[in-house]
Order: sequence, then structure tokens, then C-alpha cells
Amino acid sequence: MSSTEINMLERTFLHAPGVGRVTEQALWGAGANSWQAFLEGSGQWPITEAQNASIVSTLNESLVRLENGDFAWFARLLPAQEHWRAVPSFGYQLGFLDIETNGGQNAEDITVIGLYDGRTMRQFVAGINLHDFPNAVADTAMLVTFFGTVFDIPFIKRAFPRLSLPQLHVDLCYLFRRVGRKGGLKSIERQLGIVRSSAADGLDGMDAVRLWQEYRLGRKRSLELLLNYNAEDVKNMAELLQTGYHMIRRQTLSGGA
Repeated sequence: MSSTEINMLERTFLHAPGVGRVTEQALWGAGANSWQAFLEGSGQWPITEAQNASIVSTLNESLVRLENGDFAWFARLLPAQEHWRAVPSFGYQLGFLDIETNGGQNAEDITVIGLYDGRTMRQFVAGINLHDFPNAVADTAMLVTFFGTVFDIPFIKRAFPRLSLPQLHVDLCYLFRRVGRKGGLKSIERQLGIVRSSAADGLDGMDAVRLWQEYRLGRKRSLELLLNYNAEDVKNMAELLQTGYHMIRRQTLSGGA
């Protein structure tokens, strides 16, 4: 993001009560291209007095919450599909997340959780250090997954029923669908020219199940391969997020669906 580019979160009005995309687009079209611009011109926008008062109150609160790094407040108020807008604001506390399982659907069936902050890769393995995951994820302000809304997050909540996940959440699967890119994680990677290592190329979720079963039978090399596969899933999300963010930002600001 360039130094002169307005932070996307600070362009956002959708977290104010009664404001939808049509109203937000109207505000942008009228020149309210940031919270500050709206507040400086409050009263002149193409909205009702009640809407104006509601937005002013929300924006004043937003400035304080953003200054305090209160990601959970924005996570509660922003529509879930719009959490991507907070990437520039909370990107210093990202947690790229991916789990592996033994093929089952129960809480105890998670085998590996990978968590990457853009610098450090941490992996939590069943029977070794899986119990350390809740403390590690508490350091994040925004979780980034691929299909995690349906798979990873529900699994984690079953495995750690006392774990609170107040973070913002960007699900790259649905983000890319909105910009016309469909398919699973590996398919999206190929579409964007991301190349996997020879060790992980061609592996999928069924291989992850197989590798875990081999490890449980005593093949330590299988666990190494499983962790490598999981790490590439997680680390590649960092590049996908950067690309996807700019694609959906351009689409949104141009009034696209």
C-alpha cells in the first residue's frame, strides 16, 4: 500500500448501523472517501439526519478503537465477508492458519495445526504440543484461512471448547470467489503462478491423512512430510492474501459486486 493511499478500513462505513453497500457507495461518490472526510463534512452527505448521526457516532468510536488496536470490536461490527478491509490496519498481527486431520470429524481428530505470522512458522502436533495452540493464537488480531469458515475454525472450536476466537477472519476461499477465482487452495495457487516444492507438490488432504497414519505406525519421515505439506499450505496464504486483497479492493472501490 502506498503512503498516500487511504487505509481501506478507514474508508469503510458498513459497520455503522443501517449502512449497506449502496449507501456506502453513495458516500464515496459524494466525496466521503474516508472517516475523516465524512466527519469534516458531516451534514452535507446524501443521507438522512438519523443516518448521519449514527455514522458520526460510529466513526468517532472507530477512531478510538483503531488507535487502541481493538480488533475484536471491528470483528463484531463489520460484516464477516468484509473483514478483509482491516488487513492494512491489523496486518502486523496476522495468523495464517491451516489444520490437518486424521479424516474424522470429531474434536480429537485434529493432527496438526499450522500458524504463521509472516515471519515465524509454528506447528502444533497431536500428542506433542497441540495443547500450546490456544496461547499462540491469542497473539493474533486477524486469522487468515482457506475455507476455514467451514472447516478449520469449527474443528478448532470443537477441539478447544473454552477457546475464544474474537479475531477478525479472512477466508481466502470466499474472497477469491468474489473476484472470479474459483477452486481449492492448490487450484488458486496455480492460477496465480505459485509453485510448490517438489516434496509437497501433488499432495492433498487425503495424503495428509495417509501420512499421519504412517507416522502413527512408526514412520517419522511421514510426519516430516506432513509438516512440510502443512507449512506450504500456510505460508502460501501470505502471498494469496496480498494478491487477493488488492484484487477485491480494486473491485470494491470501482463499485463491483
